Amino acid sequence: MSDTVRYERDGALAVLTIDRAAAMNALDVPTKIALRDAVTTAAADPDVRAVLLTGAGDKAFCVGQDLKEHVGLLQRQRETGEGALRTVAEHYNPLVRALAGMRKPTVAAVNGIAAGAGASLAFACDFRLLADTAGFNTSFAGVALTADSGASWTLPRLVGHARATELLMLPRTVRADEALALGLATRVLPAAELAAAAHEFALTLANGPTVAYGAIKTSLAYAASHSLDELLDKEDELQTLAGNSADHTIAVDAFLAKEKPAFTGR
Repeated sequence: MSDTVRYERDGALAVLTIDRAAAMNALDVPTKIALRDAVTTAAADPDVRAVLLTGAGDKAFCVGQDLKEHVGLLQRQRETGEGALRTVAEHYNPLVRALAGMRKPTVAAVNGIAAGAGASLAFACDFRLLADTAGFNTSFAGVALTADSGASWTLPRLVGHARATELLMLPRTVRADEALALGLATRVLPAAELAAAAHEFALTLANGPTVAYGAIKTSLAYAASHSLDELLDKEDELQTLAGNSADHTIAVDAFLAKEKPAFTGR
């Protein structure tokens, strides 16, 4: 991939690490390309059944756009007319589509501050495990920008429209304990325990009923913008899919035998 994004495998789990600790894991163009490609690769790989996303070091999960690079891009735009904000269409959008849309569980291990697009990436995951030293800051309005990387879609679904408006228009750092109370965090753990606990949590998901997990994600996303009648038809479709999976048969047989099912992800 890249020396700024590590892609590692532990069985069916893909672990993606943004590795620019000295820059608070800020996203310059090479890192955005590498991360986009890593997430897309994990999403398309049938042998990957869960994804764990984290940042290197203990200060930041990801502080979003590399503003030092951004200043240079804005200067080039003024001089040449070449758009500096094409990064949303070229990098952030496909990255978030792959992260939020993959039919397998995604976990963010938020080891430090997650700001701007970094916060958005965590919001796009299914689960967010936070170090007790971590926090979120949308930060966009602080530099006179609007939300990107899906935050306008994910944040209201996590905390409600009114609170999302507040957090986006009046950005501040939401510490781990408040994030848990608001529903932004799945769990908060001591910083020294986060990496191991998040890995174990994600590995459990990677060994779970992947078809069912994917159907649940699809159903929840569909429900957000469709009527009850439409949703019921979609649930019928998805339950047929899950019911015909090998893992459903394995689960039923294991239940009758009073054994723990060993899911295959199929």
